Amino acid sequence: MQTELSKKLGVEHAIFGFTPFPAVAAAISRAGGFGVLGAVRYTAPDDLKRDLDWVEAHAEGRPYGLDVVMPAKKVEGVTETDVEAMIPEGHRQFVQDTLAKYGVPELAEGEASGWRITGWMEQVARTQLDVAFDYPIRLLANALGSPPADIVARAHDRGVLVAALAGSARHARKHQEAGIDIVVAQGYEAGGHTGEIASMVLTPEVVDAVDPLPVLAAGGIGSGEQVAAALALGAQGAWLGSIWLTTTEAELPSPKLIQKLLAAGSGDTVRSRALTGKPARQLRTEWTDAWDDPEGPGTLPMPLQGLLVAEAVSRIQKYEVEPLLGTPVGQIVGRMTSERSVQAVFDDLTRGFERAVDRINRIAGRSGQ
Repeated sequence: MQTELSKKLGVEHAIFGFTPFPAVAAAISRAGGFGVLGAVRYTAPDDLKRDLDWVEAHAEGRPYGLDVVMPAKKVEGVTETDVEAMIPEGHRQFVQDTLAKYGVPELAEGEASGWRITGWMEQVARTQLDVAFDYPIRLLANALGSPPADIVARAHDRGVLVAALAGSARHARKHQEAGIDIVVAQGYEAGGHTGEIASMVLTPEVVDAVDPLPVLAAGGIGSGEQVAAALALGAQGAWLGSIWLTTTEAELPSPKLIQKLLAAGSGDTVRSRALTGKPARQLRTEWTDAWDDPEGPGTLPMPLQGLLVAEAVSRIQKYEVEPLLGTPVGQIVGRMTSERSVQAVFDDLTRGFERAVDRINRIAGRSGQ
């Protein structure tokens, strides 16, 4: 599964694996792919440094990258406290009422929320990059459009390629104009923030729009056959995220959540604003239903919604309140039916890729050549 881009980055397979877990990122790189560590949950620079140290020590010299979330436009002088003050009291009460309905216990006195949305704020992302650029990362990806111009220049000065996610050809062209090196065409099927266009349509549109920039296909990909299809559509690799959630190296906080993922079908996700204020595909739960109910108060815009629900999400996860328990995940969840190692996932991907190539060769009359 090699392409011009994978050869440029020095990886065996053109599989780019996004994950919030350092053990998974390192395992992806060791398996011959390109591990990309998600940085959004790191609000303390020392925590990111600790985990990048771990990846560096366990990737066996293989290349890896970092994924941040930062807007292209900066808003000056706005603090987390300023943003918190914008949250209406009625929305706070809705959160408390919903948690009370399901008997979700309070956090212990003095215990901080384990999940915060502050990683979406530019000043936090910049501190993450101050740490990351001290490491030999080969790729910097941004999940919220093109990063600011000074960050692109800073990455290029260090020989780091810059990637940005796009949900439409129009967005992809803007990335190209901003000097991005790689466009990740993320289809509707993807977990997390995603747009309205399915991967089968989006990938070739973006390939044509930004030619000759390399494109990675993302959204609903979890088999070697799908990787082959992505390359056939003109992509130079596949960007996989959800498939790693149920790997043995992952660090999901809840056994009940793992079981929900293993039992879910491809129709058990929903694009909801419940988590961050922007449409994000996630497991459908009674929590997402409550926020999507037209009789409720409705969600707030980013980043207000994320700040509003941060403590609630932590409480739901800590106490494993099953009806409310969810996570961002793509429609590929229907194929995630067992816990496997990252290497086992790669073995399945390579076998599936070979099957797809052989099938096409037979159709084309080139079998055995």
